[in-house]
Amino acid sequence: MLYFAKVPSLPSDNSPPADFFREKFSELEQMFADLPFGYSVLDRDLRYIYVSDQLAVIDGVSIEHHLGKSVREVHPQVALTMEPILFRVMKESRPCVELALDIPGTANSTAPNSTWQVRCYPLKTDDGTVAGVSFVVRDITEQKQREAAQTERLQFESLLSTLSTTFINVPVSEVDGKIVQGLQKIVDFLGFDRSTVWRVDPDSGEMICTHSYELLGIKPPPAVLPSDLVPVWNSMVKSGEIFKVSDIDELPENFWREKEYCRKLGGIRSIMFIPSSVGGVVEGFITFVSYSVIRTWPDELIQRLRILWEIFANALERKRADQKIQKALAEIKTLKDRLEAENVYLRDQLDIEYRPDEIIGQSGAIRNVLRQLQQVANTGSTVLLLGETGTGKELMARAIHNLSGRRDRAMIKVNCAALPATLIEAELFGHEKGAYTGAAARHTGRFEAADGSTIFLDEIGELPLDLQSKLLRVLQEGQFERLGSTTPIQVDTRVIAATNRDLAREVKEGRFREDLYYRLNVFPIYVPPLRERKEDIPLLVRAMVKEFAVAFGKSIERVPKNNMDALVRYSWPGNIRELRNVVERAMILSNGATLEMDVPDSTATPATRATVLAEVEQLHILSIMEKTGWRIRGRNGAAELLGLKPTTLESKMKKLGINRGTPSPEIP
Repeated sequence: MLYFAKVPSLPSDNSPPADFFREKFSELEQMFADLPFGYSVLDRDLRYIYVSDQLAVIDGVSIEHHLGKSVREVHPQVALTMEPILFRVMKESRPCVELALDIPGTANSTAPNSTWQVRCYPLKTDDGTVAGVSFVVRDITEQKQREAAQTERLQFESLLSTLSTTFINVPVSEVDGKIVQGLQKIVDFLGFDRSTVWRVDPDSGEMICTHSYELLGIKPPPAVLPSDLVPVWNSMVKSGEIFKVSDIDELPENFWREKEYCRKLGGIRSIMFIPSSVGGVVEGFITFVSYSVIRTWPDELIQRLRILWEIFANALERKRADQKIQKALAEIKTLKDRLEAENVYLRDQLDIEYRPDEIIGQSGAIRNVLRQLQQVANTGSTVLLLGETGTGKELMARAIHNLSGRRDRAMIKVNCAALPATLIEAELFGHEKGAYTGAAARHTGRFEAADGSTIFLDEIGELPLDLQSKLLRVLQEGQFERLGSTTPIQVDTRVIAATNRDLAREVKEGRFREDLYYRLNVFPIYVPPLRERKEDIPLLVRAMVKEFAVAFGKSIERVPKNNMDALVRYSWPGNIRELRNVVERAMILSNGATLEMDVPDSTATPATRATVLAEVEQLHILSIMEKTGWRIRGRNGAAELLGLKPTTLESKMKKLGINRGTPSPEIP
């Protein structure tokens, strides 16, 4: 608290000269020298008699332009609020503490709009006469801005939590309406002009608008977007790449069709899209568009919009799964009589010949994996899928689920590496209303949503240590509590986990709980990398050529034998994802009936130098990094050439000790 000494008795005319005040309060300069406060002394007519250096800095007006002038002359807008208060302080002879004022910038001031915290005190002489008034000012603009930003973050997280809770249990018939409502909430909250959900047709490659919300006066998107209308974006969507641009005019020349599309659609300024995939195949994407202003796309915003899109995508996948089930039930009813006699035979054939549509291969390695899938599918036991990135662990998890008695309900997928640490516990186990700031409603977690079904925990090695104990309890007892609750929830959820990490080593190094590791490791299945099932490469290539031929409208009849042999020889550190990218690029470049292919250079990772897998990976990644000028992200970056996610590539480089100082590989 600040204390002001009483002013000695004034001369009889009760009008002390300015020097009188300056002499009595100049000592305050020392008091306030190191404090973030500004102060001033005013006479009874509210004219500045004394002004501290700090106040001149705060309000942007020099001391000389204060002295002798009234508050109204210096700050007309401030005077509207302050004059009545200052006169009241003098009249009532008592201070006014903690007043917050929003101060607009003026022509007389160099300071921008700001917020002040003001305290006013009467100045009295020894005989109690009020001789003037003083006010102390603190600039709290940055504090208010921080509080506003924090409030916005909490409100956005609350909105995401509410949407997640809404979609977990929403009836399939209401999914479409709820998605449009969700798009409206995001558009209104974040100030976009339009947000649209698109489905990628697997046959034609066309992008079909399924849900959209736009502000009044904004042109709606076309019902169908042909792939050749925006070819670069179409290719990026299919590769699963997030795209963002703040100003369409800054796009390079190869985006000229995209620029033309934006102009024809009413002048789009900024746009971002986020794809989603199932089993490595992109099924749809969401766009956020601004017409009126240039938008920036900070990483924090993108992360939260990815969570939003995951909520919508999971709901749409559940709807599609339900539609497939209803269609299957109708077909079963129609064909029941005819199939009944053949039922036993067909069941025996399925037991012997079943292959999930997406899993292609005849090698001993893949046959062994499929045999293990069939053995464990109906047991309900926990399964741990082990293997490198891009080997198809999610496909294996879906195959186990579809072969099990839980297949009538959708499998719930959680990517433990994609969720922020602050949200992952609430996403897995849910929370009660008021459990933390921003928890405006009860939220049902993924484990509760997967009751009676299967939950797939991808990248389980990324789960924070403090959550591993709660996961262990679910595995042991089938129980957990929502955040903010002490009531246990019992669930019957089958857990399938996947990782590309060596969990045994993680346990030894203290990054993974040993007891959780043994609980997960009940039935481990090793998904082999592509280099260990090379005889499957021709089958995979033919299947991919057939898929892309339909998507691109091309007819490829022949793959040169020397190219196929080179593909078989190559080590494929990026596995099936890398192979798919190579085939897609080849399909784009091929104009005739023969597949024109740029086969990866196997000499970059000579077997004579690579006695272990780590050496092979290190040499190959290092050569690609040098080829791309050490650029990881973006088109033709190292991550794309290797068929890896940028974060996965960065993790591999850190693990293998690869940096700009790493010596180049020497080819013997």
